[in-house]
Amino acid sequence: MVIDAMDKAAGLSPDDTLFATRRFRPEFVRGAEECRLSVLHPATDQGLAPNLRVALARRMAALNADPVLVAEYDVQLAQLGPTEQLLALARGETDLNEPLATIARHVDLITLTPKKAEASHIALLAQAGLNNPQIVALSELIAFVNFQTRVATGLRLMRSA
Repeated sequence: MVIDAMDKAAGLSPDDTLFATRRFRPEFVRGAEECRLSVLHPATDQGLAPNLRVALARRMAALNADPVLVAEYDVQLAQLGPTEQLLALARGETDLNEPLATIARHVDLITLTPKKAEASHIALLAQAGLNNPQIVALSELIAFVNFQTRVATGLRLMRSA
């Protein structure tokens, strides 16, 4: 059986009962992996390059205090030749050039306090120069990475029980 990114993030191997349990619903395993690939390395990036996407994923993993995913995204980001601005973005810095500063504030808001999100926050992304497809792609990325950190944390807890 293939070890997917969620297994890796949770520290699961084929000899773990939880690994086999995940395969009771292969469509969920496959769907999560397909979603991961589509938000991090889409066929059409909509102007949000893979190195930006991975830098943002690393930032969200850190905001969610997930050292396993932070390390994984660090490896992926290093392979994509990030600029200094993208490395600063990934590290959680806020003194960034536009539109990265606005994107970072939005990512942080949705990751840490999603209940505070308002339509005006989407308007700020548009004012920073993002078009509608980019805003949708960014929203999908935010949703997936926050989902990934929660599922990986849950699986780790189940594995340690």
